[in-house]
Amino acid sequence: MDGKTAFEVEAALIDAYPGLTNIVGGVGGNDYGAMHAKEIIRRYRAETAVFRHKTLLINVNRSATETSLYEATRFAWKISRSKAKKAQVILATRQGLIVGAFIAHDWLEATAANFPGHEAVPGRLGFVGQEAPADIRKLYVGKRVPDEYRKHGAANPIKYTWGR
Repeated sequence: MDGKTAFEVEAALIDAYPGLTNIVGGVGGNDYGAMHAKEIIRRYRAETAVFRHKTLLINVNRSATETSLYEATRFAWKISRSKAKKAQVILATRQGLIVGAFIAHDWLEATAANFPGHEAVPGRLGFVGQEAPADIRKLYVGKRVPDEYRKHGAANPIKYTWGR
C-alpha cells in the first residue's frame, strides 16, 4: 500500500483499540477517529464557524475523554503568554467540531500550585476562566472548524484565528 493509505490504516487501528500506549494517535487521527453514527451526522451537517472574535482553537481529542471539557481545554499548553492573552475566546475542538467555548481570565505557569490536582508541566501554560456566555457559545459550539485551520497531518493542537 502507498504511504497515505498506510497512515490512514495506522490511525484507524489505533482508534479501534482503545488503551494502546501510543503517544500520538496516528496521522489524521485528529480528523477522523472512532465515532458513533450520531456524531458522524452532527459533524458533517454542522455549518462552518465564522470567527467574530480573536479565538484560540485547542484540539482536545484524547484528553477530553479523561476529564471535564474545561479541564482538558485549560491545562498545560506550549503557548506564548502574550499570544494567549490576545484571545477573546478559547474554543475546544474535537475531530474538527467546536465542542466548547471558554473565556480566560488569566494564563499561568502549569504548576501544581497554580493548578491543584495537576502535576507541574514545565514550560507550559494553562488558563483560569469560565464557560463563555450563552451568546458566544451559540456563535461557535456545534459548528465545524473552517478548513483553513485544519491542515491535514498538523501536529500542533493550538491554532490562532488572528494575525494570519
